Amino acid sequence: MITRDYYEILGVSRTASGDEIKKAYRRLALTYHPDRNPDDPEAEQKFKEVSDAYSVLSDQEKRAIYDRYGHEGLKGQAGAGFSNVEDIFSSFSDIFGDLFGMGSRRGARGRRGLQGEHIRTEVVLTLKEAAFGTTKDVTFKRHEICSTCSGSGAKPGTTPETCPLCGGAGAILATQGIFRVQQTCPKCRGAGHQIKEKCPDCRGSGRTVVEHTNSIPIQAGVEDGMQIRVSGRGEPGINGGPPGDLYVLVHVRQDKDFIREGADLHYELPISFAQAALGAEVEVPTLQEPESLTIPRGTQTGERFVLKGKGVQMLQRPSRGDLYVHVRVVTPTNLSRKEEELLRALAEEAGENVASRSKMRDFFSKIKP
Repeated sequence: MITRDYYEILGVSRTASGDEIKKAYRRLALTYHPDRNPDDPEAEQKFKEVSDAYSVLSDQEKRAIYDRYGHEGLKGQAGAGFSNVEDIFSSFSDIFGDLFGMGSRRGARGRRGLQGEHIRTEVVLTLKEAAFGTTKDVTFKRHEICSTCSGSGAKPGTTPETCPLCGGAGAILATQGIFRVQQTCPKCRGAGHQIKEKCPDCRGSGRTVVEHTNSIPIQAGVEDGMQIRVSGRGEPGINGGPPGDLYVLVHVRQDKDFIREGADLHYELPISFAQAALGAEVEVPTLQEPESLTIPRGTQTGERFVLKGKGVQMLQRPSRGDLYVHVRVVTPTNLSRKEEELLRALAEEAGENVASRSKMRDFFSKIKP
């Protein structure tokens, strides 16, 4: 199935600001909201579609990936769509809290628990690691259930008290325009209880910070700026909700030999005047073993040769890019007497006018300090 362009779905230009994207989303979400369109599968599908678009375009990192690679670039990346409308409500409480108070679903969400926050960390790769894939250890900090209070947040020997405002439901009824909805209880923030005496170790949060190290597989062909999602390794959920995810931002170091363009590599090969004029067999470095390259007679600076399949592994594909070898003919310096005599003889044979030895000595004597 062809996925529509996210900018087209929201009806905004590709240069739209964050406020313009949010405004367009709020208008469309209100139009297609399921509470306004009961028993209308098409409206619910459109509601999901505009929410998918907003989930990407409202996030700077996801939007940059989408602008560069389109929908393919978002595969395996952060928040590239939702499976159902309930996921949309869970992910955009800031938007729907303003519009609808999260509708009847928000109260239910408060009772069954919230998904934990996502965690972000970074990993640095060499070009070779990015090209062929590897496994890397990443370190990050995450909250864990407090061992002192077993996650209750209450001081040992005490227990949380039922919230007097919502009676433990975690939500209260409210009327907003044409909607009669449930909202998260403002007094207990959806927990359904309050803590009078807080745990001294976690200060009532029920969680403490723990450092973790995880080994994660890096897929061959990743590029600088891409993200890798590790499902379920983020912050633990609230009130029994699912954990968040871990997102690893990839940085690829510049290589001393190669310049990368997608799956292709570029290498500048210096050769001597004699090699360029007469031809030669030279070795060219690659990401693996050196490759032999034939330099034809009369090769000029700027000429390019291609080593097929010697580039970077293509992402999620079995083939590799190419290695482009750019020739640079090096002008000799600090010639020996014999080398200068041979070059003068060559110039004379070709009928070329070159500076005499005495003129060159006079020239260099003038520029000496």
